[in-house]
Formats: sequence, C-alpha cells, structure tokens
Amino acid sequence: MTELEKYRSFPYHIDSAVWELTLACCFRCAYCGSSGGVARENELTTEECLSVAAQLAGCGCRRVSLIGGEVFMRPDWEEITRALTSCGVKVCIITNGYRMTPDILASLKNCVTESVAVSVDGLERVHDPFRQKGSYARAFETIEALSRCGIPVSVISALRADNTPLLPEFYETLLKYPIFAWQLQACSPMGNAGRNAVDVSFDPRFVIDFVKKHRGRQHFYIAAADNIGYFTSDEPFTRALTGAVFGGCSAGLTTLGIDSEGNVRGCESLYDPRFNEGNLRARSLIDIWTDPDAFAYNRKFTPDMLSGECAACPHGKICAGGCRSYNWFTTGNLYSHPQCARNQTK
Repeated sequence: MTELEKYRSFPYHIDSAVWELTLACCFRCAYCGSSGGVARENELTTEECLSVAAQLAGCGCRRVSLIGGEVFMRPDWEEITRALTSCGVKVCIITNGYRMTPDILASLKNCVTESVAVSVDGLERVHDPFRQKGSYARAFETIEALSRCGIPVSVISALRADNTPLLPEFYETLLKYPIFAWQLQACSPMGNAGRNAVDVSFDPRFVIDFVKKHRGRQHFYIAAADNIGYFTSDEPFTRALTGAVFGGCSAGLTTLGIDSEGNVRGCESLYDPRFNEGNLRARSLIDIWTDPDAFAYNRKFTPDMLSGECAACPHGKICAGGCRSYNWFTTGNLYSHPQCARNQTK
C-alpha cells in the first residue's frame, strides 16, 4: 500500500492547516503567544516549504492559514503561497498590517490569495500599547489598501480584560471600513502573555450577547472563535451565520499546525513541545498524520476524560471540553474549559 492509499483509507483527513512560515516579526507584542520577533535559527528552507505545500495539497487540504511572526518578513512567502494556490488550496494570510507595500499588494493579488486577516485588538488606546505606537493607524491603512486592490480583508481581535468591554465602541469604528468579517477570539496566557502576566480574563457571556445582538444587522460577518462558548441557548448565533454549533476540538482530526521548523501539531495554538507529533524533515506529512498513536488527546478522547464542571455537562460528549489549547494554558488540563459560558450562566 502506498502512502497515499494509506492516507485515503485512514479515518481522519486534513481539511485545513495553520502554518507558521517564520517567527520573524516587526513587533514584539506583549501578549504574543508564539513570542515572535526573531526568526528561528533553523527555519525550513524554500525548497522544504515547497515540499510541505505539495504534501498538504496532495492530502486534499482545502485551506491553509499562513501566520508568523509576520509572514511578509519571509522573502519567499509569495513563492510558497503560489505553490499552494496553484494546486487549488485556498490561502488566508494573517498579518499585523504594518509592513504592507504596493509590491506586497501586487503579489497578493497575483498569487490569488483568498483573503487577508489583519490583527487589530480594538480601539487605538488598547491596541498600540500592546504592540507599538502607530500600529493601529497603519493596520487600517492596510485594510483600505487591500480593499482597493480587490482583496477580501477581515479583522481578528484577541480578547483580554481591557479590550472586551470596548467591543461595542470598536464595532462602530469597524463599520467605517470595508471588511467582510470580524473574528473574536480569547487571548490565551501562553508565550509573552504568560510571561508578562497579561490579564486575559473576560466575560464570555458578554461576548456571546454582543455577537448575537449584531448578527442580523452588521455590515460584516461577526463570529466567536472556538475558544469562546459553549452550548448556551445562543450557541447557533455564536459561531456562524449558518447556525453552526461547536462540535469539539478538531486538532488532529481535520486540522493541523506546522511551525517554521517543520514541527507538526494538531493545532498551532498548542504551542508546547509536548504536543509535537513529528517533524517534516524526518517524516512525511502522511506518515505523521496516519501514526496510530498521534494526536491521542483527541483521537482517543472519551467522555470519561472530562473533568470539572465539564464532566457533568450534558453536552460534554459533543463539546469534548472545549478548546484544548486554551484549556492547557489556563489550567494545565485539556478537558475542562475554565471560561465556559454555559457554566457561568447557571
């Protein structure tokens, strides 16, 4: 049996991936989970990245999100992106928006990037202090430039104690800009956020109510990421306009993460060597993915592994305890979500 035949007969298939192209970044954000700033000493070469792109496409991966660091600080980002899109893989690039240039805009358009997501934490008074002065204004200049080039653009906000109460005010600001989506995600106390003791607490019920309130009348799509929730009566309004509900962490089931040195994880937010399943310099993607012992925290999950209030929750079999990454970095436990909105609304 060939590797591809083995993969096709395997019960789990890769639908999407998050790929960290480099750790190099023009920022050193106070809450950066990957502690970006300087490129790793042994990042994948262009040739190795092109091999990874071919392997992802060969596995039928439909969508890849390219992240950093800052993607555009890697000189061969366009070549890597084109290697994916030329095979029919949809690519979204996540950026801080600070280094956007006419040349980069032209390249984005030429390599048929599906969309670009710009990270904006909220209003200028909560954005710039955690990143750098002037970054808020530059981010919105980038949003407008992308839109003028016909490139779909969205905004991603990492929620903390300081910026969550300002969501309604920030929403009014975003209405002035040509974005198609706004994703709200919980900032996790990993990397710089943990070292700097950033207050990442917030009321998930407030976020869910905010999303529900604006669901039917916004000019752009608003959704909460998979580390906010779960299973309140408003769950169908929280994730997507289609009424989708959270079906449990997909790490190692349909999604994977790859870091700039080629380490493979079920989720790129599981930023801990303990979750590395293999390295693409030593093993093929298919070999890592089809390893019967890989991604055991999800592939071998059973409801009796749930703990805390999740253990008694009637939705535990479906939710499976929520976001593995957020759970791990807040409690050290993969199977209990400390910010579950359902538990906080009893």
